[in-house]
Amino acid sequence: MKNKISNDNFVAESILKIGSVSEVKGKNIIIRVDKNKNAPHLIFDGKIIKNVSVGSYIKIAKGYNEIIGKIEGEFISEDKDLNINNYTNHKNKIKRFLNVTLVGYIDTKIFRQGLKELPLIDNDCFLLNDIEFNCIHSFAKVDDEKIKLGYLLNETNTPIELGVDKLFASHIGIFGNTGSGKSYTLSKVYHELLNKYKENPKFQNNAKFILIDFNGEYAVENDSDNIIIEKEYKNRFFLSTSKNGKDKFPIPESEVNDLTFWSILLKATDQTQKPFLNSSLFRKTLVEHTKTEIGIKSLINNTISTILTQGGKNLDKDFHIFFLDELFRLNNHTSIFKNIKEVRNRIKSGLKIEYGTYVLENIKNNDKPSEFLERLKEIIKTLVIDLTKINAFIKIRLQIIINYFDVITKGYYSKEHIGPLYNRLDTKFNEITKVFAVINVDKIMANKKPLVIINLNDVNVEMKKIIPLVICKYYYEYYKKNNLDREKYLNIIIDEAHNILSRNSIRESETWKDYRLETFEEIIKEGRKFGVFLTISSQRPYDISDTIISQLHNYLLHRLINNKDIEAIGRTVSYLDKISFDSLSILPQGGCILAGLSADLPVVMKIDKLPEENKPHNETIVLTSKWK
Repeated sequence: MKNKISNDNFVAESILKIGSVSEVKGKNIIIRVDKNKNAPHLIFDGKIIKNVSVGSYIKIAKGYNEIIGKIEGEFISEDKDLNINNYTNHKNKIKRFLNVTLVGYIDTKIFRQGLKELPLIDNDCFLLNDIEFNCIHSFAKVDDEKIKLGYLLNETNTPIELGVDKLFASHIGIFGNTGSGKSYTLSKVYHELLNKYKENPKFQNNAKFILIDFNGEYAVENDSDNIIIEKEYKNRFFLSTSKNGKDKFPIPESEVNDLTFWSILLKATDQTQKPFLNSSLFRKTLVEHTKTEIGIKSLINNTISTILTQGGKNLDKDFHIFFLDELFRLNNHTSIFKNIKEVRNRIKSGLKIEYGTYVLENIKNNDKPSEFLERLKEIIKTLVIDLTKINAFIKIRLQIIINYFDVITKGYYSKEHIGPLYNRLDTKFNEITKVFAVINVDKIMANKKPLVIINLNDVNVEMKKIIPLVICKYYYEYYKKNNLDREKYLNIIIDEAHNILSRNSIRESETWKDYRLETFEEIIKEGRKFGVFLTISSQRPYDISDTIISQLHNYLLHRLINNKDIEAIGRTVSYLDKISFDSLSILPQGGCILAGLSADLPVVMKIDKLPEENKPHNETIVLTSKWK
């Protein structure tokens, strides 16, 4: 039976035929190259085309079947059958062989991955014509919605277009060393998508992209900020732990009233500090009494009374004054107590110690305890409280303060056990109230701008780990509960992801690190069910959990130099062939390997240029321009 290509065009057969199958070992085969096809280029149909080379594709004709293979190496062998006594060119003594890995087949002008059958010995092998070459590199169907990201690195006439559904309904990984084009690629991917759908009302209603920007590359504080997309299509939050009056990211009250939130923030230990936080947050007396002015006064009065009447010998003798000082310090940040200084001074000056017992001035030692406590109660009644200034954060802090002094006085907890957590309270509250604002959940979700950029450039190292976790956890939990029909779409984009997905961090406890990684691993494993996807970009894939990298569906891999980073990619990315993997360390700037579900085969591509105004703010400084 003649090969299909012979039937179609005998001339094309003679020009494009390069050799025949010499050996078959499963999907790995060896092809013997015809001796007249060793030139680097061929002329076909008026065009100069590349001859066989490592990394290119060939077609094996087996009857009417067209099997596609990728050349992964070549070697030569001396032709022992040639009569060496005959006068001949030295080149004729050499036989050239190709190591080829089978990758798929062409079925009615559509390339399909996988093997339907294996070739046979002496099956003819051919270079691909233009139609076949484009067929292999067409990753989206004709009627698919698609975006163009660039073109083949060595074939600039071949564009790379990807289907929107295959690319964005997946987890995406973008990896590469500094200066390799990683941030540029991230900007290009989302510029193309947002620019395509930005005017579509359904897109505005159903799609949300949250970009965690650690280094301030994707947003600048001016009116001409069009990085990735025009300013009117995005919300920007410039958070700061060092300055007052900066932006605050909105979270609902339900997130503030969450034990995990405060355990993360205050680094609570599981055995003692977490149970203390739990009682502070959810003890009914505290929760209900901190809602009203009368209730707050009652809590303050009861706490001081308990200290004065039930405090043991090991309790600090001025423990009640410490409690008043804590309320005074809270007031310095919030102004909820209008006359706390006056009340504190009256109680402080009105109390003295006689024979180891607390008494009020002008009250004799033989007075009844009830009269003693009544006088204290009257002083606290004069306290003026502004409830309008008590938000969810202040309410929680007040509950923690009151509960701390109550449980220490009653001996439920030791100061050595919960004191470290309490001592972190003031600093952490100052930081958290600078970056978060409590807003109704409906208002948060009502915003129709598709892109949200959270700039963490002016946030301290510790809060840089906490803020993304709180935000990602909240949005994931919300979509998990409210998006079971998957009408809505959320893509969480984390640039410099090694900052929060590192498995090797030594700045935190194992418990906190495990919780952080488990949270993101759950998102990447289960998020697809609820319309939640992750895009992570990093220059250190080695630092990121193998579980997270292995669960990604699409990869854009720029140049990687460090051996450990290259090993991490080889260990976890199953879509790469040997040629692509070996080229990771020699890719040019802007060049990247595309691999994954959206591309039938790994390809080396060059990312298209972005409009100048949409480029990320990460250009390398030109030193000589600053020194001349």
